[in-house]
Amino acid sequence: MFANRRTLLASAVALAAIAPLAGAQAADAWPARPIRLVVPFSAGGANDLLARAAAEGASKALGQPVVVDNKPGAGAVIGTDIVAKAQPDGYTFLVSAAGVISNSMIRKVPYKDADLTPVAMIGLAPSVIIVPANSPYKDLKDFVAQSKKGAGIHFATAGIGSTPHFVEGILSSKYDAKLDLVPYKSGSESVTAVLGNQIEATSEASIVVLPYLKSGKLKALATTWTQRISAYPELPTAGEQGFGELKIAHWAGVHAPAGTPAIILDKMAAAVDKAMKDPATVARLKGMGIEPVGGTRASFVKFVDEERKRLGDVVKATGMRED
Repeated sequence: MFANRRTLLASAVALAAIAPLAGAQAADAWPARPIRLVVPFSAGGANDLLARAAAEGASKALGQPVVVDNKPGAGAVIGTDIVAKAQPDGYTFLVSAAGVISNSMIRKVPYKDADLTPVAMIGLAPSVIIVPANSPYKDLKDFVAQSKKGAGIHFATAGIGSTPHFVEGILSSKYDAKLDLVPYKSGSESVTAVLGNQIEATSEASIVVLPYLKSGKLKALATTWTQRISAYPELPTAGEQGFGELKIAHWAGVHAPAGTPAIILDKMAAAVDKAMKDPATVARLKGMGIEPVGGTRASFVKFVDEERKRLGDVVKATGMRED
């Protein structure tokens, strides 16, 4: 009996020693089957377009299909939760956006921030502050100055915690702009309201508004990213107009379930970086108003950490919270 116990104990010890080796070998062999890329937004938007560009390029680099799976809803919470609860085996990733940082600050979510780990930056669509084509506002400085007079300016958002909401939050908390929030269900509805002169202003992704700007149907006051938009270089940044703290974009990155082996994360980051440096991809995305980024896993971790601190400060200053 004791001999049997010693045999069983020895087998258990042997298995425990072998398990990490097997896991390491599996990570070295990754990917051995198709990879699922969950997009927590509907098809056709900036995040979805960036996801598909990254998936196509990463698939070539990794030698396995990278399949985009749209799971929209609840401000990106539904798709994010799917990935947060997925096996950390390198076969399920999230196309993340600012909500992966800010959602837990402003609403109840069914996962913890620590359930996800940053992998790679894909790219971004700079946000653009827009007004009707016949608006009297000359630029962002004039817009903010005029907002402080009278009852203020009606400013549309795509809901609580959306990028336009953060644009308003930064303008009001950092620069004392007087803006009256008008929430819509989506950014496209907000833009339509500005086109119809029903709302005085909003902020939306470059890929959405550029066609209207180039046709003269809308007027742009500023882009809220650190650099001018490649496809619309005549538009000054908010920083160039004296609003250096107004820095926000509709970005897309890749997150993985916590516990995914580092070797897999590094391989995925390298594949995304290679995809975003492909000349044909760069030309196609920039032509639509999207800026490819890529970079290392470390650079994306740094970006996420900085955004968490910065957006957290805006949430606290404005009391941004879903009721």
